[in-house]
Amino acid sequence: MNSICTYIVVLFLGFGFQQVQSQSYHFKTSGFSVLEKNERGKWGEWSDLDLVNLSVVLDTDKHRIVVYSQEIQLFNILDYIEREENDTDIVYSFMCKDNDGRECKLSIITRKKQDNRKQLYINYEDHIIVYNIFTV
Repeated sequence: MNSICTYIVVLFLGFGFQQVQSQSYHFKTSGFSVLEKNERGKWGEWSDLDLVNLSVVLDTDKHRIVVYSQEIQLFNILDYIEREENDTDIVYSFMCKDNDGRECKLSIITRKKQDNRKQLYINYEDHIIVYNIFTV
């Protein structure tokens, strides 16, 4: 009986240790906007900000970022780009492939001079989506 109790305690400690080591970051969105290239390859204007309340999860253990919109956007992380920082921004970027196999660059940017406001940029060759996000 004593060995069973020891086994159960070790098992729970093992699960607890794995949970502590998990690197999962949770965000909520408050709005999004889109920028598209026109037929001549020039960037147009940002769309009006649409209010939206979605969950976003960055999971470094599974190497993915998920935006839980009506159609789930799954981005598999191919490469972690070195953190960049300047006077106005802190930028964490990731080279990814989306659900359709298209390559894109995702960046989580903290705006230092805007009360540390966070934004998630999803950059494709022909369009960019930006979400205003906050940590939960």
